[in-house]
Amino acid sequence: MDVVSIALAGLAMLAGGVLKGAVGAGAPVVAVPILVLLFDVPFAVSLFVLPNLLSNSWQGFQYRRHLGAPRFALIYGLAGAIGAGVGSVMLATLPADNLMLVVAIAVIGYVVFRLLRPGWKVASGLANRLVFPVGVLGGILQGAGGISAPISVTFLNAMKLERPVFIATISIFFFAMSIVQIPTLIALGILTPNQLGLSLLAFLPLFGGMRVGSWLARHIKAETFDKIVLVLLVVIAARLIWSALA
Repeated sequence: MDVVSIALAGLAMLAGGVLKGAVGAGAPVVAVPILVLLFDVPFAVSLFVLPNLLSNSWQGFQYRRHLGAPRFALIYGLAGAIGAGVGSVMLATLPADNLMLVVAIAVIGYVVFRLLRPGWKVASGLANRLVFPVGVLGGILQGAGGISAPISVTFLNAMKLERPVFIATISIFFFAMSIVQIPTLIALGILTPNQLGLSLLAFLPLFGGMRVGSWLARHIKAETFDKIVLVLLVVIAARLIWSALA
């Protein structure tokens, strides 16, 4: 791992932190595809596990008073944890190119859905019936490719939750997945002691980016920021597909 790769990885974590600080979630959507281009999917996923755990622990604590439906959030987190375990096994067994395509397809799916159905809304009754299967599918995506947002974030966005309620709920979901991912990846030999140390260091630029994102959220229109992120994701996804198929 050379200095340039380390610097670019730090910038990827910083960019992911900016998105998370601005909207409350989505750091892996930006950071993981860039990390995959620099290294590979298993390394990208393992690098993100501790930043994911620590950042969502912090956000969850900050927004704990806004958890409107604790039972819903706990079911969502449990389902995500189950899916993350299954996805982690897939991460250890699937070919690298296939994993890269999984990440790219997940990112494109997220962008396409955001563009085609910006006003889509899920009623609370339907959401309660879908929470477990959606959580499992999101967890599988997180475990196998490091990105669950195409399912997990889109689902909560469609419920039209207020920002504090959204952050409190999604933080529990990501925290639960991290609790399962870390020991599973260690057992599978993907998360080595060296990578665990790098993962801990990676939290620093992510946390810095979160502070920047919180500031941007107060000074830039949400629609403008959202468009910039979507354009960036399309470019990254295209590059991932090119690398996987080349």
